[in-house]
Amino acid sequence: MQPFARFTALFKAPDLRKRLLVIIGLLVVFRIISHIPVPGIEAESLRNFFAGNNLLGLVSIFSGGGLTRLSIGMLGVGPYITSSIVMQLLTVIIPSLERLQKEEGEAGRQKIQMYTRILSVPLAVVQAFALLTMLQRGSAGSGGPAVLFAPSQFLITLLIVTAGSVLLMWIGELISEKGLGNGASLIIFVGIIAQAPQAMQQVFALFDPTKIPVYLVLALMAIIVTAGVVFVTEAQRNIPVSYAKRIRGGRLMGGVSTHLPLRVNQAGVIPIIFALSLLLFPGFIAQVLATSKNAMIASASNTIVSLFNNNIFYGLFYFLLVVVFTYFYTAVTFDPKRIAEHLQKQGGFIPGIRPGQATQKYLKFVTNRITLAGALFLGVIAVLPLVVQGFTHISALTIGGTGLLIVVSVILETMKQIDAQLTLREYES
Repeated sequence: MQPFARFTALFKAPDLRKRLLVIIGLLVVFRIISHIPVPGIEAESLRNFFAGNNLLGLVSIFSGGGLTRLSIGMLGVGPYITSSIVMQLLTVIIPSLERLQKEEGEAGRQKIQMYTRILSVPLAVVQAFALLTMLQRGSAGSGGPAVLFAPSQFLITLLIVTAGSVLLMWIGELISEKGLGNGASLIIFVGIIAQAPQAMQQVFALFDPTKIPVYLVLALMAIIVTAGVVFVTEAQRNIPVSYAKRIRGGRLMGGVSTHLPLRVNQAGVIPIIFALSLLLFPGFIAQVLATSKNAMIASASNTIVSLFNNNIFYGLFYFLLVVVFTYFYTAVTFDPKRIAEHLQKQGGFIPGIRPGQATQKYLKFVTNRITLAGALFLGVIAVLPLVVQGFTHISALTIGGTGLLIVVSVILETMKQIDAQLTLREYES
């Protein structure tokens, strides 16, 4: 279906139109929240503090620029994403949580979702405290504190920022319930898009005719990233499946052949978001502790800050996290054992492969191979802006490349959910 036809069909269905308008309204509320500053902030000091800081620029991705304005939504959906990472790790480690997720179906998933929401609150408090402390103390190389809080004002600001993060988490949950996209991903997507006009304005303001080759390289990089993400997201391996003929209720059933689609990148944009969320912590904490009065702690923190300011180390660590999280999320969402058991119960089999454990091993082998290709390709695309930055010496590329990666992936995933809803309406009619 063409984009215009899809958009028209979406508005022709009354219930889908209502859902879409509600989502747009919620995203507008998110943008308003990201522009409401906490009281007592000097804008000029904040601009000087954030200038050229890649780490805080990445934090700003999750808040739609709310961090640079020190708004009540400065944390964005970062704590919620971190909580999701922790809960998925615990689901793999703790057997009771694993049983809750796999055996209790939708009720179990809702309980895990509730635990995720609860965990995100203390994480929001910790992140807000660390960030406000860093802004008040100043980080390594920042030239001094960006803001000065009285003790009572610090506590009030901490509560306001935590409440703002919980509010954005709730907005994301409401968006996800509408079935037209993932709420957290759409909030990040809108935040990135909202920063695009300012970025373009800076490009035109600083336009230098001698750097036209650099601009062409940036355009080429954007095309490569876009094409690469589309390719990896849409690519899939079709496993042939045949169903044996059997008699059920006096009727002959089965005897058909179909296929089991295995996507090259089943995790979508989630590994990038997870990797960014986890990537922020070491450098973030090190910047807070870099001004410590303890000489040993300050020295170790400055060493970590220097490492994360090194593009080679930063790029390798980022690449490794993307690959690891791609495998991890695929392992959580795709269970070869369950698929093999389901096929066996339905009388299905993969030609040349025995049903049961042999099918499970085969599916696991194929999934690992195609996930390796998808993870490596996604990791290369993720660090490609850093490689280009090494040649152009433009620090904003890191944020721009990551943002483009998230935007393209979120658009593809949202379009698939919209198509699924439209297809369902066609069957019903």
